[in-house]
This record gives sequence, C-alpha cells and structure tokens, in this order.
Amino acid sequence: MTALEAMRARRSLSKVTDEAPTHDELVELVSAAGRVADHKELKPWRLIELRGDDRLMLGRAIAKAEGKKGVYSKPLRAPLLIAVVASVRSKKVETWEQEATAAGVAHALSLLLDEAGWGVFWRTGDYMRAKAVTKAHGLEKGERLLGWLYVGGKPERARPLHDKTVDGERFLSRMPRKKR
Repeated sequence: MTALEAMRARRSLSKVTDEAPTHDELVELVSAAGRVADHKELKPWRLIELRGDDRLMLGRAIAKAEGKKGVYSKPLRAPLLIAVVASVRSKKVETWEQEATAAGVAHALSLLLDEAGWGVFWRTGDYMRAKAVTKAHGLEKGERLLGWLYVGGKPERARPLHDKTVDGERFLSRMPRKKR
C-alpha cells in the first residue's frame, strides 16, 4: 500500500475487539513513526503504553479529575491505549512546533497500525490537563498529554468506509499578490 492509498483508506474505528499488537510489534511501528519531520531532531515526544490494569488506573484518574468516584469506563473500550506526550526539549524551537512533531508521530503511528490490520482511534478530553490524569502518566515539567490512541482488533462487521474525500482545491491556495 502506498502512502497515498494509506491516507485515503484511513478511518477511525471507535469499536475495536480485544486483540492488540504485542509490545514488540508496537516497538517496530513506533520506530518507523518516529521518522516524522522534526526540527533540530529533538524527538520532542514520547509514548506511554497502557494495557490491562493501566487502563483502570487511567479510568480512576479521569473520574477523580471529573469529581466522581469509581472508574471512568472509556479507557476500557480498547485493549491497548497509547498516550501521546509532547515533551518540549528546547527553547530555541517553538513549543507549537515540538507539539506538532508529537502529533505527527501519533498520526503516522495510527496509519501504520491501520495498515497492519489494527483498529485505531484518537481520543482526547477536557480532563487531559487535569492533575490526576497528568500525574497518573508520570508527566514531567515541559510535557503535555495530547491524547490517547485506542488500539484493538478490527471487528469483522466494521461499518463500511464512507466517502470522506476532501476537496483539495478548496483548501489549497496560492500566495496572495499585492495589488498595485
């Protein structure tokens, strides 16, 4: 599959099965995803693998962040969650650029997971910045949680791919020219 075909076929699967890639399979894909554009090669990102009880710990942290008791159930919707963390490593490179690199790694990884046959969707939420959630992930100063990739098997009866073609002409323009 070419990169163009992978992008055209990409879609989020909000319902996945209980299968997930192994740690070793994931390491190989992360190694490839890490090749995104990266000003000064800072590698301003890291990923946190959440499986099993890690998801319960996250569910408790989210419930706490929302002022509730118990376990928030959304982290249990996939067997593997991958927390995407932007790690600002330099004051000489804009923060937004370092966060964009981390987001690029997450997107590349989602494409690679999809191509490998896994269902993937990216989840965010207001609670991402909550102290309980950032503490549960062990975030340090200069780090920011960008969300989680939820990963699992693709269900046999996944809804059909509907046409999500983007009109490239609508979003592509030329540099404006000064009027004389």
